[in-house]
Amino acid sequence: MTDAAIRPTVVLVHGAWADASSWRAVIRLLQQRGIDVVAVQNPTTSLDADVVATRLTLDSIGGPVVLAGHSWGGTVISEAGNDPKVKALVYVAAFAPDAGQSTGDQVRAHAAPPGLGGVVPFGEHFLKMSPESWIANVAQDLPEEEARVLAAVQTPLALVTFEDKVKTPAWKDRPCWYVLSTQDRAVSVDLQRALSTQLKARTVELPASHMSLMSHPEAVAGAIQEAVAAVSAA
Repeated sequence: MTDAAIRPTVVLVHGAWADASSWRAVIRLLQQRGIDVVAVQNPTTSLDADVVATRLTLDSIGGPVVLAGHSWGGTVISEAGNDPKVKALVYVAAFAPDAGQSTGDQVRAHAAPPGLGGVVPFGEHFLKMSPESWIANVAQDLPEEEARVLAAVQTPLALVTFEDKVKTPAWKDRPCWYVLSTQDRAVSVDLQRALSTQLKARTVELPASHMSLMSHPEAVAGAIQEAVAAVSAA
């Protein structure tokens, strides 16, 4: 069997208040390196709904997979990653709850980052991030014009997602990578450090905002490519 035949497909899961296009720079780089990539368009209405969307993509792939999640997407891949074809997990400034733990549990375990102050109601059961907080706290290392576009296209996040609990964390029996943003103002940096240790992850630290996948796509793509190479060699 050739290397190309056993090389995994990369499946990318986006975070809260975002969509799959937030991965576009990373996708372009991975494709340029000959790596097959699919980005999930998850609805961010509940953990179960996002896991279903991710599993739908996983079911469409015949071979091995490296599954990557940004932010809330880390919670999603922690559950959806139990598919046997998933050989490695990559967390990008992401949550990674343990069994019986929710994203909200992990948020509350550390001092609240400034970005949480920019979360505003959207109807009765959903939340959005204010444009001002996108600029100051979520994508502060991107041009303001880009941050405003991200605010304009954001997908509402259901309130229930903060309390939806992971049942069986896939990171317990798979190799993990963690891309940590040291200038993150949306997800606690202390939480990211604790998770990278808990997951026994190969960790890359970037002087980046929460949106490292857009401000430092080369480094994020590099970590994913490293996971692909490790799985391919296994």
